[in-house]
Amino acid sequence: MLGSLDCMHWKWTNCPTAWARQSVGYSGSLTIILEAVTDYNLWIWHAYFGLPGTNNDINVLEVSHLFANLAQGIALPVHYVIQGKEYNISYYLADGIYPKWSTLVQTIQDPRGQEKKLFAIKQEGCRKDVERAFGVLQSWFAIVAGPTHFWQKHVLHDIMTAFIIMHNMIIEMSVMLMQQLGIISKH
Repeated sequence: MLGSLDCMHWKWTNCPTAWARQSVGYSGSLTIILEAVTDYNLWIWHAYFGLPGTNNDINVLEVSHLFANLAQGIALPVHYVIQGKEYNISYYLADGIYPKWSTLVQTIQDPRGQEKKLFAIKQEGCRKDVERAFGVLQSWFAIVAGPTHFWQKHVLHDIMTAFIIMHNMIIEMSVMLMQQLGIISKH
């Protein structure tokens, strides 16, 4: 697994009037979208920011630079075996709105049997890493939690990029500290 994938909508109160119609998000507010892939440590490995809020996760995925190859079935080469079956394609965990690609794995909707139920619970917990990362990003940098009051899209992009870089620096330092204290192992 390469990480968990999802999108976050950032409210944009001062969205220019000319862009307002295309920026109305699912909540009815004007928003701008961040697509991210995170790992279990909440490190943000991929960020694609700036699409207007009228887009849903699938629309963002279709224009995302990282996922352009996934649409064609091209992914990072890997090799692993699960229950005797060999796999050679990497994958991301995603929620149910995403397309059924071999590189995007969703939680089993109606798991039958204890084994599949346990798998679905564990998988959904891992998939929520990206949502936890969004929550941590918003708690560390309050400007991202509330509506933004800037006008220019490039300013919002710079702000989001800076916060993601600082977020990752904090995560990196936290992981290093936990490794030094023996709380987690190096791998």
